[in-house]
Amino acid sequence: MTTRHLVDPELLPLIDSFPPMNLSPATLPAIRAGIPALLAMQPLPDLPVECQELHIPSGDGERTIRCLRIQPRVMPPNAPAILHFHGGGHVMGIPEMALPQVMRWATALGCLVLSIDYRLAPETPFPGPMEDAYVALRWLHDAAGRLGIDASRIAVSGESAGGAMAACLCLMARDRGECTIAFQHLEMPRLAAKLPEPPNPFTGEFIWTAKNSEFCRAAYLGASASPYASAANAADLSGLPPAYIMIGALDLFVDECLTYTARLIGAGVPAELIVYPGCFHGFRMAQAAAVTQRAEVDSLRALQTALAR
Repeated sequence: MTTRHLVDPELLPLIDSFPPMNLSPATLPAIRAGIPALLAMQPLPDLPVECQELHIPSGDGERTIRCLRIQPRVMPPNAPAILHFHGGGHVMGIPEMALPQVMRWATALGCLVLSIDYRLAPETPFPGPMEDAYVALRWLHDAAGRLGIDASRIAVSGESAGGAMAACLCLMARDRGECTIAFQHLEMPRLAAKLPEPPNPFTGEFIWTAKNSEFCRAAYLGASASPYASAANAADLSGLPPAYIMIGALDLFVDECLTYTARLIGAGVPAELIVYPGCFHGFRMAQAAAVTQRAEVDSLRALQTALAR
């Protein structure tokens, strides 16, 4: 069975041109190595922002965590901030992949964005990357005065695996009680440790398949059932920050997003979910498509509302 007839017509050229990707221990190094060259072909928007690479202490000996700091050239005092996590299935990716998007956010919101180059599996499986995420959150809180940001208006955001990390970080922050998070902004997040059984036959045909997802989950999660590895494992979702979740109707993760949103609402957490019909995982690579532009507007509106004074 194919779900091609359900795809938004403007997205068909993307699935026809996207090269097959079969993740495995043998193919992963070459896929990782090819990412910088692909990014070099993508022009950055001409916006009045500064982008600086910095390294923050990891708390683990001499190791540091590479980050990108993006902010307006003239940033208002006590500005909001977004702690951002890139996608890539926990096994690949770098912060530069989302640079055009976070540059637009910094401009439109007058905010600072800190995008984290967290460690990747399988070399560093859970909990290592999540500890990088928590260290970055604590550093952002501690450095708020020096950075010119409002520590009470820090949102977390991520796409795909990065959305998983943002959701899990909200649970870590709630439970550890050291840092507050104002908002969780989750784009196509992986929230559950396993795909539904039986699988949804209308999801996962294009771009991000069940086979690739299972490879990534095994590499990152192992046998972990921790809610800090998969947010859907959490027994209690109360006390979490308000949430915005976006997902495509044909996305492999749509069922877990539907379930998680219902659980947030049932726990008294304000939550907004938008499901885009005809869309699969990664559909926003079709930048000219009307649904992509709508998703960008929806996403920015959610951040603007959440981070207003």
